[in-house]
Amino acid sequence: MQKQTSGSVSQVQSLGPIPSLPNYQTDGFFDELVDKNNVARPDAEELVSLFNRFPPQELSRRQHAIEQALFRMGITFTVYSDNSGTEKIMPFDVVPRIVSAILWKHIDAGLRQRIRALNRFLCDVYNERAIIQEGIIPAELVDTAPAYLKECQGLKPFNDVWCHITGTDLVRDNTGTVYVLEDNLRCPSGVSYVLQNRHVMKRNFPQVFGASRVRPVTDYSSRLFQLLRDVAPPHVSDPTIVVLTPGVFNSAYYEHSFLAQRMGVQLVEGRDLVVEGDYVYMKTTRGLQRVDVIYRRVDDTFLDPKTFRKDSVLGVKGLMDVYRAGNVCLANAPGTGIADDKVIYAFVPDMIKYYLDEEPILPNVPTYVCQKEEDREYVLSHMDELVIKAAGESGGYGILIGPHAKPKEREEFAQKIKEDPRNWIAQPTLELSRAPTVIDDHLEGRHVDLRPYILCSRPDDVWVLPGGLTRVALRKGSLVVNSSQGGGSKDTWVVAEQGQAIASVHGDDTDPVDRKPEPDDR
Repeated sequence: MQKQTSGSVSQVQSLGPIPSLPNYQTDGFFDELVDKNNVARPDAEELVSLFNRFPPQELSRRQHAIEQALFRMGITFTVYSDNSGTEKIMPFDVVPRIVSAILWKHIDAGLRQRIRALNRFLCDVYNERAIIQEGIIPAELVDTAPAYLKECQGLKPFNDVWCHITGTDLVRDNTGTVYVLEDNLRCPSGVSYVLQNRHVMKRNFPQVFGASRVRPVTDYSSRLFQLLRDVAPPHVSDPTIVVLTPGVFNSAYYEHSFLAQRMGVQLVEGRDLVVEGDYVYMKTTRGLQRVDVIYRRVDDTFLDPKTFRKDSVLGVKGLMDVYRAGNVCLANAPGTGIADDKVIYAFVPDMIKYYLDEEPILPNVPTYVCQKEEDREYVLSHMDELVIKAAGESGGYGILIGPHAKPKEREEFAQKIKEDPRNWIAQPTLELSRAPTVIDDHLEGRHVDLRPYILCSRPDDVWVLPGGLTRVALRKGSLVVNSSQGGGSKDTWVVAEQGQAIASVHGDDTDPVDRKPEPDDR
């Protein structure tokens, strides 16, 4: 028998008390697994009950087993700033994050809305610029952004879709409200960890996984492959698709090779491609093979040394000419970075109202734009209360968390703001939600965020992966969840509503596309 609870379905336990985590401390933070009294939230009852049945050290044992499995699978990322060695195993925590069906329905609707507006903005800002002409976004904020590429003015991607693959970072505050922290529209990474985390969790927690009615993530690779087929040039019926990587030294190379393998397409570097006439070709032992779709994981300005950085050895000379001629699709389109500039982020709610005539479903974190004199004065006088962020940085770099910073650090950031106000925003220091995390042989609360992945092939055809990458700040008290800053990840269990597909405990959640890969004959 099942019961409906807060818009989601959970298994009925006994008629006894709801399980709790008696030795766990929420420390006054909103917790994703238990309430303020340490009582399991409705969809987490099976999981918490299981933890209570575990003998001492069992969680630590399973944690170690999963870490060893991830090590054997070679799931790594690169930290460029770490002098002790760049190749790292992605830290993983064995306690999953559980998202109720009713909360996910809200998130799903908000992300679909946001991507629709961002695509409209990109099409507009590189063409008619109506949102600027009407004074909604100041021209100087767009034109002075490093991510705004004048070389992309006048571009019209197929189906008017610029951001085909997006990773949007979400956080919750102490009331449980979901906010959009930032958008990632250039080369969003991390989805390979979502798929591999699910793979190892099902093997180590099969019974509670099966009882928790978790939605599958298995079809991401096939959906991505189908999206790339759908965005091919209209005159191509059977497109050749490749994944373009900067190479083995890139921080996300594991993911590039993983996705290419799962989709059954070639993983290529810039040196494997060549432009002849109005087309781009892949070099093979049988000669040149025309390429129709490039899922590029190379940054915009490295894509084509003829159009952008002349010193780039990662891209393909003349690629943008082929793109402009309509003979190849680039996913994501070059130029999308202007839409995830942290200053432009502050105007996304205005975009939603302007382009869609709708109220935003998911709010932004309140944001002060230091280019505005009034905002700048407030930021400079309240630096001990705010999080300061550089507009163009990512990966947890270029951030000052005011309440945790030393006076000298705040003074240094204040000077940077005065020298280049366009490059800085500030936000209130949210009390981010936490989730139980295995620390040594017990559970402690650690702050988390969530990066869902969104696929878009047409302006109104948007799909959100039911789950995403839950990132966790493994350092006690830290608000920075990025792996480059010592963060890790968790599996994310979105609970199914009645009638929705439920993930099988058996089978492979890594979802190889049902097609044979081309021979690797480059």
